[in-house]
Amino acid sequence: MLQHFNMFAHYNRWANATLYAEAAKLTREEFNQSTGAFFGSLMGTLNHLLVADRIWLHRFTGEGSIPERLNENLFAEFEPLHAARKAEDQRIIGWIGTLSEGAVNEEFTYTPVTSPQSVTQKLGPALAHIFNHQTHHRGQAHSILTTLGKPSLALDLIYYLRTEEGQRWK
Repeated sequence: MLQHFNMFAHYNRWANATLYAEAAKLTREEFNQSTGAFFGSLMGTLNHLLVADRIWLHRFTGEGSIPERLNENLFAEFEPLHAARKAEDQRIIGWIGTLSEGAVNEEFTYTPVTSPQSVTQKLGPALAHIFNHQTHHRGQAHSILTTLGKPSLALDLIYYLRTEEGQRWK
């Protein structure tokens, strides 16, 4: 099970790098253009992914900043957002690398941003959630890029597994 989460952490970094490489080609106007996506623009969507990861990693580790809102825009400019994304992806990989196999079955307690009532659950399903959440919103980001007339991206896990880095998870 832990190898599975390690694979997802590395895939997550790869998919984010692929997405950000295409986003780097946008003008500032395109990056901020509202396209009707849930978080409006690519800037809003990518900020939401960073916000959510920071919230979850704080819940898991007790470390790092805690954004106050799920729609908080931590960075209005692409370059600092990109740098923060790379750092967060490394933080995810590093933290998962410290876990024992039994840790995914242990319970932890946190208070959701959207509710004052605490929740206790096993770590494994929460880890599955953060990677599923990333995939969900990367799909929205991909749709934004398509709306802006940019080429389609191959972000599926299977494409990562075909890369040189992804071969290690065979």
